Amino acid sequence: MMDLGLKNKRVILSGGTRGIGRAIARAFLHEGASVAFCARNLDDVKSTEVTLGDHAFGSQVDVTDASAVNTWVGEAAAHMGGIDIVVPNVSALAGGSAPEVWRLAFETDLLGSASLVNAALPWLRNSSAGAVVLISSVSGREVDMFAEPYGVLKAALIHYGKTLSAKLAHENIRVNTVSPGNVYFTDGVWGKIERETPELFAQCLAMNPMGRMATPEEVANAVMFLASPVASFTTGTNLTVDGGLTKGVQF
Repeated sequence: MMDLGLKNKRVILSGGTRGIGRAIARAFLHEGASVAFCARNLDDVKSTEVTLGDHAFGSQVDVTDASAVNTWVGEAAAHMGGIDIVVPNVSALAGGSAPEVWRLAFETDLLGSASLVNAALPWLRNSSAGAVVLISSVSGREVDMFAEPYGVLKAALIHYGKTLSAKLAHENIRVNTVSPGNVYFTDGVWGKIERETPELFAQCLAMNPMGRMATPEEVANAVMFLASPVASFTTGTNLTVDGGLTKGVQF
């Protein structure tokens, strides 16, 4: 088994109590890292912290509140002795054309990610393995049923990641993006669609060439690789984890 070099690394993760975020936290912990995670629901934070174990530290934080994010990052860095890896994972999963829906998507998906990265930069600059992994989506690459505002903001995250990678490369801080396709977990969006509109779920499932949707763990594995020292010369890339769902050619 390849050693990813993540032992004793210090990870900060938003949205760590369910789905992809929880799988990311669990994967880092399995490799010997410490993980400070946040979510909005305090009960979920507490139960997840117990489940994940001694090296997981949960906090109740709303990522749309930049001041709260700054405070949390400072406390997490003090608790862990620094920060090596940042994974902004929270998404509003917003759909609809109303201005308030667009505002929520912008403040959560894009501004929430930028606020977390900006707050963590002083510690990333002091790390010998500074890395940021943003979570976008295939909806940011192709027009699909989640086109707006979700897809638009996810596309912006890919651009932000590329821009940030160029800006921080001389400081040896790597920035990459992961774009998952359909990811199934029971309490996620596809689990909800399966329960409420099974015909639509069946149609979407059939669009996946591999005959299934991804597990959160498969997305977490991609995040782990890009965040790890094994990917030490990889920055500014967008890694699609979609089982062949999208048809566009990446150049």
